[in-house]
Amino acid sequence: MACTSLTKGRGLQCDRIAGGIKYVYFGVYDEFDANATTGEVYGTGVVEAAGAITDIEMQGGKGLYRYALPRGESSLTETIAGSTEAGTIYTTQSITIKLNQLSTADQYQVKLLATTKLIIFAELNQLNAAGKNVIVGMGLRNGMRLNSGTDVSGAAFADHNGYSWTFDGMEEGFMAVVADYTTTPFDNGDFDIPLGIVIS
Repeated sequence: MACTSLTKGRGLQCDRIAGGIKYVYFGVYDEFDANATTGEVYGTGVVEAAGAITDIEMQGGKGLYRYALPRGESSLTETIAGSTEAGTIYTTQSITIKLNQLSTADQYQVKLLATTKLIIFAELNQLNAAGKNVIVGMGLRNGMRLNSGTDVSGAAFADHNGYSWTFDGMEEGFMAVVADYTTTPFDNGDFDIPLGIVIS
């Protein structure tokens, strides 16, 4: 007897999509509401059901920090790793973002990001059936960390001058899709992000 049951099949998609990431939103892990007993953010600060994030609750005066990304330069990957022998499965989540132009402000931010445990939301170029950008959440249980990257000047005039940062995490579950927004990302009625989206 199977432990679980499949619920649906999948046909060939009739539409076309675009790859890449438009924006990333950084949320400091400890600034999401946590379960008073366990300290867990997942299930309290971020609620996920059937692969969709249906609720986001952040502490007073806290918000998400948005980074705009150059077109065609950033990507995310979720790798599934399982062991039939041990009966285990987990995922490694990784997102690499590229930013143009070295700056004093960004040098300071990379120092802060390197010491901060994060939950990362990535707004994809992919559109859903309602014509809105798909947003996925990463590091929902254990957080994401900046663990590698480069800050480069480039050599030739046409070379990349700026940053390439890779954040990764390890989860027992999968990244989840944020519930559809109405007009702007994260404007969902069930979401409580007091400071909103910080752009600059």
